[in-house]
Amino acid sequence: MKKIAALIAAVLLLTLPAHALEIAAPSAILMEKETGTVLFAKDEHAKLEPASVTKVMTLLLVMEAIDSGQLSYDTMVTGSAHACSMGGSQIWLKEGEQLTVSDMLKAVCVVSANDCAVALGEAVSGTEDAFVEKMNQRAAELGMTDTTFKNATGLPAEGHVTSAHDIALMSRELILHHPDIRKYTTIWMDTLRNGTSSLVNTNKLVRFFQGATGLKTGSTDSALYCLSGTAERDGMELIAVIMKDATSAQRFEDAKTLLSYGFSSYALKKIVPETALPPIPVSLGTQATVQPVLSGEQSLLLEKAKAGNLKQSVTLAEQASAPVAKGDVLGELTVTSGEEEVAKLPIVAGEDVPRLTWGQMTLRLLRSALMAG
Repeated sequence: MKKIAALIAAVLLLTLPAHALEIAAPSAILMEKETGTVLFAKDEHAKLEPASVTKVMTLLLVMEAIDSGQLSYDTMVTGSAHACSMGGSQIWLKEGEQLTVSDMLKAVCVVSANDCAVALGEAVSGTEDAFVEKMNQRAAELGMTDTTFKNATGLPAEGHVTSAHDIALMSRELILHHPDIRKYTTIWMDTLRNGTSSLVNTNKLVRFFQGATGLKTGSTDSALYCLSGTAERDGMELIAVIMKDATSAQRFEDAKTLLSYGFSSYALKKIVPETALPPIPVSLGTQATVQPVLSGEQSLLLEKAKAGNLKQSVTLAEQASAPVAKGDVLGELTVTSGEEEVAKLPIVAGEDVPRLTWGQMTLRLLRSALMAG
């Protein structure tokens, strides 16, 4: 038996409907969060300026710093001269002023504050330049091959580019592994500085689209209007990235078109065995049986027409031979919709079962003989 890391992900049989979606943006993508499946794409690898959608990466690195214990939501961050010199969207941070990481995250998510984005980057890496290095390193790790970051904000800079595809990748990483970011990205109106600074979200989806969860807007004269818009309904979260739309209103309309299409056409189904999987006998093992399990958490993204009447069938090995390693294939669970097979999911060993040594075998035989006598 061999380990099958390559088969951990479910095989999805998706067929996009024949009709084409019409959106105005020259570049866009629609991705499902859990599986990473792309449901729509239009020139998604075009290298374009992302404007403040850049800050998705800034937020991701800050959330990772919080997870690692480097920062906490209550950590006080001091505005440096450099951070306070940022133009564009800002909360007019004063040099030496201190705000918590939580308040700065709120400012970045709600009003796209450039000064707070840089201050948070400095809190993570010491300087913005060092933080930008970390941004590009993380982008490479995520497979964002269309991306080069030059700053933490998305303010215009020669060579600062990414793509709709890459924005979807980093957006997925943020919302999949750091769902707490929703505490900030779903705020419509709020305040800072004991109520003296008012905030209104630049992302109109938050107020006007059912299930909106975020995520980040961006616009400059050269980038035009960009958006990474996320929303969740019925346990499925979608990411719609819009690049270089002509107007602010159009980017939201395009995002709503993509998100509405995704929610009306697809459903996410979590697959668990309908009945408990029985232990499988193990020959020459240190224990008599091994417990089979469905490998990992299995989520199937299916066309809605196929998602309503799913049936399962399980095939298991009659016996396994030691040694058995955790993750070894012991069978498969087949999911069908009507007559169509929609997925084959591997069933694997949930534990290691070492092979008996000669000494252990001898001892076992002696015990058996004594008991028989």
